[in-house]
Amino acid sequence: MTSSTTATLNPATGKAAANVQLKYRSQAVAKPYFMAAIGLFVGQIIFGLVMGLQYVIGDFLFPEIPFNVARMVHTNLLIVWLLFGFMGAGYYLIPEESERELHSPKLAIITFWVFLIAGALTIVGYLAVPYATLARITGNDLLPTMGREFLEQPTITKIGIVVVALSFLFNLSMTVLKGRKTSISMVMMMGLWGLAIFFLFSFYNPINLVLDKYFWWWVVHLWVEGVWELIMGAMLAFVLVKVTGVDREVVEKWLYVIIAMTLITGIIGTGHHYFWIGTPSYWQVFGSAFSALEPIPFFMMTLFSFNMVNKRRREHPNKAAVLWALGTGVMSFLGAGVWGFLHTLAPVNYLTHGTQITASHGHMAFYGAYAMVVITMISYTMPILRGREANSNRSQVVEMWSFWLMTIAMVFITLFLTAAGILQVWMQRMGSQPLSFMATQDQLTFFYWLREGAGVMFAAGLVLYIISFFVRGDARD
Repeated sequence: MTSSTTATLNPATGKAAANVQLKYRSQAVAKPYFMAAIGLFVGQIIFGLVMGLQYVIGDFLFPEIPFNVARMVHTNLLIVWLLFGFMGAGYYLIPEESERELHSPKLAIITFWVFLIAGALTIVGYLAVPYATLARITGNDLLPTMGREFLEQPTITKIGIVVVALSFLFNLSMTVLKGRKTSISMVMMMGLWGLAIFFLFSFYNPINLVLDKYFWWWVVHLWVEGVWELIMGAMLAFVLVKVTGVDREVVEKWLYVIIAMTLITGIIGTGHHYFWIGTPSYWQVFGSAFSALEPIPFFMMTLFSFNMVNKRRREHPNKAAVLWALGTGVMSFLGAGVWGFLHTLAPVNYLTHGTQITASHGHMAFYGAYAMVVITMISYTMPILRGREANSNRSQVVEMWSFWLMTIAMVFITLFLTAAGILQVWMQRMGSQPLSFMATQDQLTFFYWLREGAGVMFAAGLVLYIISFFVRGDARD
């Protein structure tokens, strides 16, 4: 099912220009979600640059923005903007796959504002008051859930996220139940329901530290190396069907195999987080074995993307979206697959866990797998949401420049952090007289400056990406 297209005459060229109307009007609710996602992405990068400077200039913006607060804002904005992207993708993708209007567009708009306001107030809370004060005034004593990495949100915010997720899933589920069921929509819904269900473990905060870490990973790992991969696969499949014209049956076969490998490797692969937290030693065997297989679904996504583009039956005018789709496959394989494998085996991880090698993997994996697939979806859908099949050639050139700037910058960030991590392991954890943590960090300053420079390059690419939406075409478009 495609959006309807009409042709109007461009008086400058005498050529027919495509004006595209949404197949279902309710798909328009995806637009504010995508706009919010990009805005929050900008915020995440700003705080990333602040953190980068604090690595080398320890009192930068202190005490106004301490390092722990900047890090908390940076990681929370990452999660929230990706969730906005997933929700926007769901509101666009599900009506088109289901061949019917969204169950309740009004509910989608209400959900948007509730989520945006709650997220903004939470960030303001991080920046405005000490974290302990924030915990006290938000009722954390009644249901303690705060204080854990990536799950720092106040309890009241977590409850709000659950309410938003339930209304979002109700809206999409009712749409699917009343419409056509496709493999893409089913995989997407399975991933979104899994996202909501596993987030509930953020409310479980046992006193025993081993139990706490054991179930903490049920949110963090089973999100990013489990159900989020289902969402990623569905979004990538949807875009590739649209831009290549390849038979849906071919795409679905690939999707089934990728999802099966994701679930097989990702669930038991949680064990690579259980090596050193006090769990039984058999997790070192299971975690290593299944984690070694985790690059397979990402490699299959790369093959899938290039195979679909090579078999394409049409030359879609949105070449920028095709570039983002191909980049998603390659970068997710490198970041989540290769860099994850480099330090996932227990004997290696014994030396590398908690070092800058972990940070290098995290940066490229999140960018390659999830940031890029959300941008792919935005790149494909936003022109249609604005009434045309693709942006102008000039706009797409700017967007492609942004792609290469951000992607190359992320490769540099990853390489610099990898070098820093290798040196950190050697100086801090090996040899007869290992250095202390802070003495080691002081020796890594050169790589941190290089990482900051690459971060500025990445920010420039993001600015170009935003500018591309405002670039108009010339007479040849």
